[in-house]
Amino acid sequence: MLLIHGGLWDGLDAARFWHAPGVVAGLRRRGIEVDAPDRLARPADWTADALRLTPTRPVAVVGASNGCSVAVRLALTMPASVTRLVLAWPATAVDDPPTRALFAELGAGPAVVDALLAGETLRGTTDTELATLGMPVRVLPARYTSGRRSTRCWS
Repeated sequence: MLLIHGGLWDGLDAARFWHAPGVVAGLRRRGIEVDAPDRLARPADWTADALRLTPTRPVAVVGASNGCSVAVRLALTMPASVTRLVLAWPATAVDDPPTRALFAELGAGPAVVDALLAGETLRGTTDTELATLGMPVRVLPARYTSGRRSTRCWS
């Protein structure tokens, strides 16, 4: 299983996202072989981030938050490497002035910001591309109640 952590230009890494809360250890205790590498710290686009994580053999891929965009891009560019795809709490495509300003403050040029914020339902991909995914896909959206995030998910 390949776990692709969330975060985008914010310093989040696999240790904080998957290892510290015990996700990797829990999966390994159940006999699942897990790889949870760090993503690129400041990718120029989703494809560059995905290609860095190319598995050496076919695997189930779990992307979380902005990691979902990377997971989908990996599945689209290397479909033979992805047997199943789980998108946990996907970061939906939002292109607004505050988000653009944040990336500019972090040093991202306009072309990089355009590449990272482009998309329809999901950042980095069109809905037409999503419809072409040939492997089983499960989406686990975050559930919100009264403005508070809940860990309860459904598909």
